[in-house]
Amino acid sequence: MRTDRLVKEYGIQIRWSCFPLHPETPLEGRELAELFAGREAMIRDMQARLQQVAAAEGLPLTTRSRTYNSRLAQELGKWAEDQGRGEQFHHAVYRAYFVDGVNIAQRDELVRIAVTAGLAADEAQAVLAERSYAAAVDADWQRSRDLRITAVPAHLFEGKRLIGFTGYEDFVKLIGNPAAP
Repeated sequence: MRTDRLVKEYGIQIRWSCFPLHPETPLEGRELAELFAGREAMIRDMQARLQQVAAAEGLPLTTRSRTYNSRLAQELGKWAEDQGRGEQFHHAVYRAYFVDGVNIAQRDELVRIAVTAGLAADEAQAVLAERSYAAAVDADWQRSRDLRITAVPAHLFEGKRLIGFTGYEDFVKLIGNPAAP
């Protein structure tokens, strides 16, 4: 992945932040055709672009017709980061959602995903039950509003931003092409 390559080649640190992407989506999910009613061509274009980017990155991706609420996945992701398993969890959620079509709003699915990322099931269940990382996600959501971020992915570096699925060269330009360590 491009960000993994930046970390390796330039020694930068990645900090994940949560974004309120369609937080009104019900727990059972929502059809993309309903979400983008009247803009069906946009769905096709978006999925074609995602397929192109995924192929260029060597990432698996399945075309999907539903979207799911990611709020609880974001909360569990914050916990996973605190446990030193953030990258593993984020990659496992990606696979579950974008490859396997899993409803990541379902607590039992999130616990299963956490376990695949090397996290304890009982601890993941407690985090979800207690909503102990809700404030951390709320803070990220507020930060995205404060920064006027309206789309994902969004990458920030020293006050500069890169929005959307872009090439590796754009990331290098964003960070100013520092000399590799």
